[in-house]
Amino acid sequence: MVSPLSRWWRHLTTGSLARRRAFPNLVLNAIEQTIRDCESRHRGEIRFAVDAALSPSELWSGMTPRQCAIEAFSRLRVWDTARNNGVLIYVLLADRDVEIVADRDVGDARVPAAEWDACCRLMERHFARGHFRDGAIAGIQAVADVLARHPPGDAEPDAGDELPNAPALL
Repeated sequence: MVSPLSRWWRHLTTGSLARRRAFPNLVLNAIEQTIRDCESRHRGEIRFAVDAALSPSELWSGMTPRQCAIEAFSRLRVWDTARNNGVLIYVLLADRDVEIVADRDVGDARVPAAEWDACCRLMERHFARGHFRDGAIAGIQAVADVLARHPPGDAEPDAGDELPNAPALL
């Protein structure tokens, strides 16, 4: 368990420089290409977002990484796909926490939460060792595997690439 003071310190000292070190343009390009490649294997839409840290007001209010991920899911309009098949991989760098939020046609009713959780823990293990590129790529591929095993429910054709493949830097 992390002490509240330690968490505050990490968030106050983690900023865009730390994000650029962990996710330089080379890594962002690799993430984008991996998403593009993986989306050809299933009918889901993957979006990857990196948030360096929470603001003091978000920390003060006790905002959790999960709540931040749900907010990012809405702000990035991952829910706004024709087939309700969007999946957000959200990274909160200061906490080294990964959350996955899936829209209703690929969400918990169809995919056991333990499968999404396993994808998150895989990335977190890589990130804890400082392997951000490898962790992001492994996580995206794991999410693609989940989406291939649990395809969206309707038989309509894929609506195409509806969400940007480039990572969102929040």
